[in-house]
Amino acid sequence: MNMRNPAFGFLAAPMVLLLFVFFCSPAYGLQKISKTPYVGAIVMDAATGRVIFEDNADTRGYPASMIKLMNLLIILDGIRAGHLALDEPVTVSARVSKMGGSQVYLKEKEVFPVEELIYAMMVQSANDAALALATYYTGSEPVFVELMNKKARELGMKNTKFYSVHGLPPSRGEKPDVTTARDMALLSRELVVNYPEALKYTSTKVRKFRLDAPEPFIMRTHNHLLKEFEGCDGLKTGYFYAAGFSIAATARKNHARAIAVVLGSPRSKERDKEARVLLSRGLMDVLLNSPAANASTDASTGAATASRETTAAEKSEAEPEIQSGTASGTRQQKEYIRIPTHVFNLLMGLNIVIILVLAGIVYFQRSALRRSGRNRLR
Repeated sequence: MNMRNPAFGFLAAPMVLLLFVFFCSPAYGLQKISKTPYVGAIVMDAATGRVIFEDNADTRGYPASMIKLMNLLIILDGIRAGHLALDEPVTVSARVSKMGGSQVYLKEKEVFPVEELIYAMMVQSANDAALALATYYTGSEPVFVELMNKKARELGMKNTKFYSVHGLPPSRGEKPDVTTARDMALLSRELVVNYPEALKYTSTKVRKFRLDAPEPFIMRTHNHLLKEFEGCDGLKTGYFYAAGFSIAATARKNHARAIAVVLGSPRSKERDKEARVLLSRGLMDVLLNSPAANASTDASTGAATASRETTAAEKSEAEPEIQSGTASGTRQQKEYIRIPTHVFNLLMGLNIVIILVLAGIVYFQRSALRRSGRNRLR
């Protein structure tokens, strides 16, 4: 296309605007805080809460979708208290149907049982399912957020403040959710120790949603460690542009369980690599320092042969399995930037107008050429 042609200007203007929205103003100016290898990290013994390793564990970051672990805790607590039932029907509201980000595309007036929405929230990381559960349980999102912050205080999450039920980057005039690696580890431990049924949802890799549809929606976990690290059965990943890639993970080996949190890595592969190292280190430490391991060592001192056999067994049992960070078939999470619905709709409308204008220009140009050709023939 000739750059001097007016049509080029009509086409270039909206493209420049679109590029500006995508690359220059993510999340209404929220500064990117992710860094190599992470903002903060921690690994602890799940049984005792003993910290095995930490690095900037109290540095604040954005939890993104890891926030849904708190949603899960509150919902499971409500079920245990008899305030909710897993088979209780939830009707989707108009507001829920308009949620953005990762979702299962809930439609207004659709009805799903509580448990199906829990699976959607934890497997697909569905923001619409998270909002549906929150508003159904407490009547409004702000009330549910109050419960989230109340529970955080009870757990000793001193550097955490929630402002949403989904973890998306804030819109204009809103504040971002903030937390630390240590605080997310405390939340994770509460789920693993006191609500072990949570692992049923966090360990699910693939699940169908909307089974009565001609083509059910296939939900796939974002937690690659479920496939890449033996014994891993949770918990939750989180990502948006400014936050970076984060994960709260747990794994079990024999009688040992470790919890690791990596907050704010610049890339998903780097996050997963660090989480694998932390889990391996944590499991080895728990195996070597647990009462069961010590009792086994004491019992082996009676005879030299028995001692050698026991030592060999313990070394074999305690050897961590470190998985490759470039496993074939692993798909890196795509990076998305949230654009407010009204901005997206404006851009789409602008592009439709431009297409119509360009089509009109082409039509009139061709008509003029036809008329000119007929005049020459005369």
